[in-house]
Amino acid sequence: MNKLRIGLVSISDRASNGVYQDQGIPALESWLKTALSSEFETQSRLIPDEQALIEEALCELVDERGCHLVLTTGGTGPSRRDVTPDATLAIADRIMPGFGEQMRQISLYYVPTAILSRQVGVIRKHALIINLPGQPKSIKETLEGVKDKDGKTVVSGIFASVPYCIQLLDGPYVETHSQVVESFRPKSAIRDIKG
Repeated sequence: MNKLRIGLVSISDRASNGVYQDQGIPALESWLKTALSSEFETQSRLIPDEQALIEEALCELVDERGCHLVLTTGGTGPSRRDVTPDATLAIADRIMPGFGEQMRQISLYYVPTAILSRQVGVIRKHALIINLPGQPKSIKETLEGVKDKDGKTVVSGIFASVPYCIQLLDGPYVETHSQVVESFRPKSAIRDIKG
């Protein structure tokens, strides 16, 4: 079976210059280990907030490394150095606006400044690329969604839709641990791969 390949890109001037330790990639790796029941491998990149470098990293991960999914963290706000969405849109074949809408919906549950986020989701060739927030807590909330005190989902996390999107792009069949995030796909797209 085709193993899921995931590109992880942390975008930060200060972390890439060694001013402080990058937290984005470790947070993503940790979350993916708890959330995915399917086998996967990751490729990581830590780069500064430079549009040309971000575009180059995204293209390399998709075009040369064959990643099915690329998750970026950081650089999605309104400040002049926040150019991750601009770079992502520049290399996109198609835009998936639902991802940006849902990420802001989740974040608005916690902070009113979520409307300042410019996060986007796009498709390049066979890959899904999603801009995530920069803080580990926000990354987890965005991927898993909002849950009540009993653990019931109030607002769906964006990762619930990622496995089916990868499937529609002819990528591998991806499964998740439902207690972390339950992936959703129509009944006709569900495969019994355990049997």
